[in-house]
Amino acid sequence: MDGEISPSTVADLHESDAPPRIVDIRNPTAFAREHIPESVNIPFEELPDRVAELTDADRIITVCPHGQASVQAARLIGSYEGTTDCQVESMEGGLTAWDGPLASTTQSADEGPEAPF
Repeated sequence: MDGEISPSTVADLHESDAPPRIVDIRNPTAFAREHIPESVNIPFEELPDRVAELTDADRIITVCPHGQASVQAARLIGSYEGTTDCQVESMEGGLTAWDGPLASTTQSADEGPEAPF
């Protein structure tokens, strides 16, 4: 792991010509509710089995709710043989510190009820 990175730096990099791969380690439901646009969802418990999906990235930034579990995820990714040449960082403060745009893939309230009763 190469350390932590501020949300404002992540926002700047996200808008650059060579954006980093942002890996959101929350569960799929939380990710669907809101996430950084163009981020990928690899839940923490799936990371050991899916880290090979990240070997083509030059820079990886891990994201979680508060910036604590993402540190562990960044360490795990950084220790993988296929990512040793990649810069791997954790976004400090997690999504609670992110003030950039968020995307959602969940049903909006205008599209009908969430429960069938």
